[in-house]
Amino acid sequence: MKQLIFILSFLLINVSISAQVIKRDEQLKSLEEKLKQLSETMPGLKEEIDLSVSDVNIQDFIHAIAQSNKINIHINPDLDMRVNNNFSDVSVSSILIFLCKQYNLDIEIYNNILSISKWVQNETQSEIKLPKELDIRYNANKKLISMDLNSDTLSRIVKEVTKLTGRNVLYGPEVGNNIITFFIENLSVENAINKLALTNGLQTSITEDSCILIDKQGSSIIGEVDNINQSSNKKELKRKKSRKNDFDYTIEQNKIFLNAEDASINDIVTEISNELKKNFIVYTPIQGNITTHLENVSYDEFLDKILNGSNYTFTINNCLYMIGERQIENLRETKVIQLQHRSIDKLYEYIPKEIQEDVTLKEFPELNSIIVSGSKRAIDEVEKFLINIDKVVPVILIEVIMVSSNVYNSTSTGISFGSGTEVSQSSFTFNGGIATTFSSRVLNDIISGINSWGSFFNLGKVNSTFYLSLSALEDQGVVKIHSTPKLATLNSHEATLVIGETEYYKEVQNTVVGNENPQNIQSYEWKSIDANLSISIKPMYSGDDQITMDVKVSQSGFKQAAGKDAPPGSENKTFSSTMRVRNEEMILLGGLEEKSKSNRGSGLPILSRIPILRWLFSSRTKSKEDSQLHIFIRPTIVF
Repeated sequence: MKQLIFILSFLLINVSISAQVIKRDEQLKSLEEKLKQLSETMPGLKEEIDLSVSDVNIQDFIHAIAQSNKINIHINPDLDMRVNNNFSDVSVSSILIFLCKQYNLDIEIYNNILSISKWVQNETQSEIKLPKELDIRYNANKKLISMDLNSDTLSRIVKEVTKLTGRNVLYGPEVGNNIITFFIENLSVENAINKLALTNGLQTSITEDSCILIDKQGSSIIGEVDNINQSSNKKELKRKKSRKNDFDYTIEQNKIFLNAEDASINDIVTEISNELKKNFIVYTPIQGNITTHLENVSYDEFLDKILNGSNYTFTINNCLYMIGERQIENLRETKVIQLQHRSIDKLYEYIPKEIQEDVTLKEFPELNSIIVSGSKRAIDEVEKFLINIDKVVPVILIEVIMVSSNVYNSTSTGISFGSGTEVSQSSFTFNGGIATTFSSRVLNDIISGINSWGSFFNLGKVNSTFYLSLSALEDQGVVKIHSTPKLATLNSHEATLVIGETEYYKEVQNTVVGNENPQNIQSYEWKSIDANLSISIKPMYSGDDQITMDVKVSQSGFKQAAGKDAPPGSENKTFSSTMRVRNEEMILLGGLEEKSKSNRGSGLPILSRIPILRWLFSSRTKSKEDSQLHIFIRPTIVF
């Protein structure tokens, strides 16, 4: 019985293994067919290669094949096998199938992306795990980079940094798969890479062509680069004369010192580029001569300054400098410049025409951006200008308080009995130029003292007691607060407030109809006339906590109509002035006067009419009332 159970178990295991082998073979055949079909749109899969590898990480091996044959491949970072093989006249697709079979791998195809991972021996294959997006941000305007990395491979980090900054960063063959966890904010590219290497047990070096090389500590490659740079620098300390003796130069630690007097620009660029062993192409000989003196400039700065003002420019493509006329297609670049504080709607009006001549500009409203196409120098010039004008525009909050006050001037005769009210009295305090405390008595005296239309008084900065005192005056019937609006406007933009009333009058029209028996037909319509108080304020912030305000005040009022059904008369007063105040200071504008007179009498019946006795039993009062409108204005800068 035991023997039977053993035989059955053995058979079942073999059947299971055979089934898995069959399933794996079918899966590889299916994969081979998929790659064959994909090779029609991805010719790199059909390319035949000859290579020999020994103890090479499988990720580096596949990445090298993908890069040389322009194939999009994603490799699971968990794969750490070592490849030891010789391949001769074998297609790329055959090599990929061999690796899958040899190392038990699987390939999933996502559009034109090949995703390589471990083969899962079950019915449900693992989903494609596309790499997470790297959190690397670059401020092109300030040339500062920020990174927030968590278990990301060095190879992906280097590629992303190079793509964003245009600064070429390289890594040694043994550190590409190093897992990096790193966080920095707003550092220069070179400083950020140095700190990334230091915190992860690596080191950096600068190559002759200004590329940054990252490798493990004590790397022979780093040592070779340093030796080359040192020997090169030692050789460069000697000042060198040009072949034609019209310029001389010194190169110290890749920094250029140049003296030239009416020397050929083409000769200068060619000789110094050769001396620095730069990879460069000059599409057309550079015409013209130059007289210049440069000290301690990099190669990029040297080209920028030497070609400035000419019809020539340069661009950099993977450590290759391409120099030629601006209109050459290969030297044109395109850049999206996004504005932070200003709208692009009317931006073309501000960009000087001489800057626009060498570039093509196109609006991108969705991102509040401008797409600039042209030479690098021209693009940099446009970008520099836009950065200078793309500043925060302050908002000016303007507080407007309108109050009216009545001033009485009366003469009384006779005897009268009654009681009156007084404005409460308290102290006036000045707090060190910061804020002024106003009592109701003091505030009443200030308002009463401003009695001419268009005059103004600076109250300085006021605190909360000002509003309490103004409210107290209103409660006592001394003043009446009409409106307390707050206007907000951008710097150097006008804000307007209009308050008014409308009256209607009847306009009569007489129409004669008929010749023999003329009839007069009368018709009328109601028309309106307005009386407004309008205030226009245009503030301008000058950057020193001072605000210059153009203030225009216009007031119109109704007068008695000339006759029945006649339109009411009107009178107008205007005031215009420019005043300069500090932020949050209060201005009081003088008011418009409206005058009225009265002659009133009172007394006992009959007795008040008898001569002589009326002085004992009556009183008379002649009064004049002046109503004045006052305007308080207080600007506040808001960013």
